[in-house]
Amino acid sequence: MIHVSVLVPLGHTSLVNIEGSHQIFSDVNNFLVAKQRAPLFKVQLVGLNRETSQRNRLFTIQPDILIGSVRKTDLIIIPAIHDAPAEAIARNQDFIPWIQQQHERGAAVASLCLGAFLLAATNLLDGKPCATHWMVARTFREMFPKVHLMDDRIITEEDQLYTSGGAYSYLNLLLYLVEKYAGRDIAILLAKAYAIDIDRQSQSPFIIFEGQKAHNDEPIRKIQEYIEASYQEKFTVDQLSDMSAIGRRTFERRFKKSTGNTVMEYIQRIKIEAAKRDFETSTKNVNEVIYDVGYIDTKAFRTVFKKVTGLTPLEYRNKYNRQITNTVNE
Repeated sequence: MIHVSVLVPLGHTSLVNIEGSHQIFSDVNNFLVAKQRAPLFKVQLVGLNRETSQRNRLFTIQPDILIGSVRKTDLIIIPAIHDAPAEAIARNQDFIPWIQQQHERGAAVASLCLGAFLLAATNLLDGKPCATHWMVARTFREMFPKVHLMDDRIITEEDQLYTSGGAYSYLNLLLYLVEKYAGRDIAILLAKAYAIDIDRQSQSPFIIFEGQKAHNDEPIRKIQEYIEASYQEKFTVDQLSDMSAIGRRTFERRFKKSTGNTVMEYIQRIKIEAAKRDFETSTKNVNEVIYDVGYIDTKAFRTVFKKVTGLTPLEYRNKYNRQITNTVNE
């Protein structure tokens, strides 16, 4: 039997992650028994306290067992913790040596969404790939610069360490783990039973670029605001640095430090975000949108758009524009 430890952290934790993990691994056993095969998983909720209150005491979770009584486990599931990351890590500090010890003994460890912060706090992810919710990518990079964050990925895997992207993409990681342990046939059966899109690999289509302004460099912020207001225009890095009255090299360095993007990357992302809004809400054709956001080279736009979103412009429009979809269906 494969022992699965679904952690019950202290603080505001994702009940969906906890219950969903427990249910999915338990249902795998049910599917196996229905096929006259032996159950595979022993699933336990593992906590620090006998009772853990959630959502201002609206819910209470009673773990099956406390970490001190788990001598060995095979798979640890870390759910998302919605508290401020530093606070969540401090509150759940006692999990960290236990996770490190179990991993040394051969246990796989999987973090779901924001659970990546607690996993990264063990230092096990240093130098390794990691996914988490795209909305916290900047905070994660600042807290854990040694971890290779891949904020467009749904799943990462290395050295028995697994991570998943934002929110309900945790289901894709659970399916991936089920396939590893129970086989592709059971994973497909589970995907059909739960109506999960199996083999989804990127969360890029869901990422919203919001122009990182959580910094104190006022001249750079003003340039960001100018770019966002004038994205249809064509301007150069030299022109922007002149506007800020900062030498080009210093301007580029400060811009990258403040936003996490080069100047040209930032301009591209602003244009792509504007195009996404048009594709979602207007009836313009693809080329009209491309020209409206200030691109002349349609091929270059399509290449950048696919790189950023994981979809072609047409695929994106058809996926998110209900007006277009209804017209096509008619």
